[in-house]
Amino acid sequence: MKRVSKDSFVQGFVPDHNHGSVDYTGVADGHVHQCLDVTSPPIQTHDGSHIHYTEGYVMYEDGHFHYYKAYSGPAIVVGNGMHVHYYDFYTSENHGHKHHVKGVDQPAPGNK
Repeated sequence: MKRVSKDSFVQGFVPDHNHGSVDYTGVADGHVHQCLDVTSPPIQTHDGSHIHYTEGYVMYEDGHFHYYKAYSGPAIVVGNGMHVHYYDFYTSENHGHKHHVKGVDQPAPGNK
């Protein structure tokens, strides 16, 4: 069995992979939170692509934290046998506000 690592350039779909991301929420109520995330394994879609599910908490800041649950967009091929996913979601409301989180996760092997 061929081993696939973060440095592997793979054509096609890699069944057991996930993505990480380090981002910040949008500003709300005068502050931001750091969002450290690792997705679920891929969930294949009917069009031959895949998405990922994620949930967790943003870092504690300004006396509170927020929770989130979200799905990524489909795979975006970035070349060299790698792909990323776009995400765009809102956290739970806490302390009278919520935060917007959007961006692109880290590349992973596979071009589907």
